[in-house]
Amino acid sequence: MAERKPRVPKPDSAGQPSGKPAAKPAAKSAAKKAPSEAAAPRTPKTPARSAAPPKGPTLPAKDLTDASEVLPGAAGHQDAAPQGKGKGKAAKTGAARRPVKAKASDPLLTPQEAASGPPTVTQTSVIEDVTNPFRTGMRRSRAPEPATLVIFGATGDLARRKLLPAVFGLWQDGLLGSAFNIVGVGRQEMTDEQFKDYAIEALKTSKETDEPQPGNLEKFRELLYYEFGDFGTDEVYEKVKVQLDEAEEAHGGRKNALFYLSTPPSLFEPISNGLGRLGLQQQQEGWRRIIVEKPFGRDLASARHLNDTLHTVWNESQVYRIDHYLGKETVQNLMAIRFGNAIFEPLWNRSFVDHIQITNAEDLGLEGRAGYYEEAGVVRDMLQNHLMQVVALTAMEPPAAFDADAIRDEKVKALRAIRRIPLERVSEVAVRGQYGAGTLDGEHVPGYREEPNVQPDSVTPTYVAVKYEIDNWRWQGVPFYVRSGKRLPKKVTEIAVVFKRPPLGLFPGGLERNVLAFRIQPDEGVSLKFSSKTPGQENVLREVVMDFRYDAFGAQLESPYSRLLLDAMVGDATLFPREDEVDQAWQIVSGILEAWDAASPNAVPAPDFPNYDAGTWGPEAADQLLGPDRRWRRL
Repeated sequence: MAERKPRVPKPDSAGQPSGKPAAKPAAKSAAKKAPSEAAAPRTPKTPARSAAPPKGPTLPAKDLTDASEVLPGAAGHQDAAPQGKGKGKAAKTGAARRPVKAKASDPLLTPQEAASGPPTVTQTSVIEDVTNPFRTGMRRSRAPEPATLVIFGATGDLARRKLLPAVFGLWQDGLLGSAFNIVGVGRQEMTDEQFKDYAIEALKTSKETDEPQPGNLEKFRELLYYEFGDFGTDEVYEKVKVQLDEAEEAHGGRKNALFYLSTPPSLFEPISNGLGRLGLQQQQEGWRRIIVEKPFGRDLASARHLNDTLHTVWNESQVYRIDHYLGKETVQNLMAIRFGNAIFEPLWNRSFVDHIQITNAEDLGLEGRAGYYEEAGVVRDMLQNHLMQVVALTAMEPPAAFDADAIRDEKVKALRAIRRIPLERVSEVAVRGQYGAGTLDGEHVPGYREEPNVQPDSVTPTYVAVKYEIDNWRWQGVPFYVRSGKRLPKKVTEIAVVFKRPPLGLFPGGLERNVLAFRIQPDEGVSLKFSSKTPGQENVLREVVMDFRYDAFGAQLESPYSRLLLDAMVGDATLFPREDEVDQAWQIVSGILEAWDAASPNAVPAPDFPNYDAGTWGPEAADQLLGPDRRWRRL
């Protein structure tokens, strides 16, 4: 049997461990103290051997400013104590420290704004970053209430590389409130102390972890707890229930809980049902939400079954289907540029746009994921989820309001308007490929079939290019070309709006198309390509590019998981796909899956794989998909 987790001793009035059980009123009063005191770990029920209670996070300079903008007493408030130069994100990026009242010195302000004096903090303008105008209006307007984050699969790869660093970054920035803790749940037998060691080691080794401020790793460690057991039995959920009860005693607040299913899809249903059997989805004592990782099913039928299963326990408003692509800054900026400017939206239609290209290229191979990828392939891995969300955001109409339901309603309308691709149309509008051996960055790399644990005759596609047609007034006759593949020359994701050529050529030479490109990764930003006269006597035109990069603001982009986790904790579902979005996306790709699935009775024989070399931009058939007078952008 594993050693039972130690509990942190209850501090006495002098702040020293007393070893006595916690008194509930005292715990409540602790929650009302200054954050540095209230951030102490939960009061133990039994004497323990833990160290003194941790204080709140030490914030980097710029984050102290953000936290201080939360109203005193509200969750997430941190006193803007004087600090030396931090070693956090601001220091790492070279960004200047932002003073608490820095609006007058902001070079982005107009003289009138600068003359109006320092900003007044209001209850609805917390956590606004006045140095980044694109974030204004996109950030949450309230901090989360005291809550417990329960991560199922806490010892898995996603939790280690992404989730724990994202949560640590939020906590260190003072965005998780004064009463927050994490309960890791797994099938691996482990004590609290062993899990704390595991989590801290994960934070130290992950590239996603923000630079820790001195002492913050030790303080964060005291927020971690662990339970283990068989997800098919009630015992492990009873342990989780006890953890929530103890959190209530420590916080003196409600039993708010966010359950994150960072597990294989086969465990979504047993975990959801187990939580339901213990009544942990009920919200009489606090809000309860569940985050479900992709893939949301393996096909249309399994996705509908999963949704039905979740709905036997949870209301749709409690279900957050996470797609980390929607947490990326440039994806959100697509809406900001479309609907926050007057110059783009009038051109965003069939009258001016020739076609749209969406590219997701990866230079990596399988990276040890052969077991998953042989089953999924590129259609399930990228096309059905990430890229369909990008298509929907690009094609949607302006929402009636900037809220979750209004935006998701418009995305669903756009997805419904995409012409379906039945089996007989697949060869006409879709191209598949599989990479062979080739050269990347001067090094030889093996072909897909030569990767470990891949069948030597595998027909799993690693490349897809699709032509979508959208039957509505805005996009009739404007094709959306979408491509995604592995072992392409570089890692890049981009949305390119390619405009029509001018109707008349007044200048020598050919007429080029203007292109508005959104770079999602890397080097997030937006560029506009147009023609300009070159200097000299001749009227010769040349293509030039106006380029905006996010790093121009000197602010490090937050992790997509950070953004989405915090949104889920404050109850903002805007960036989470709704049930009907997922359903529509599966309907659109179902014909492709049926045609390309070797086990399907209607399968279409695969091309002679491999049909493109590693380090190239995919099979030649993908170029032909665009038709005459169009070509894929050279990225």
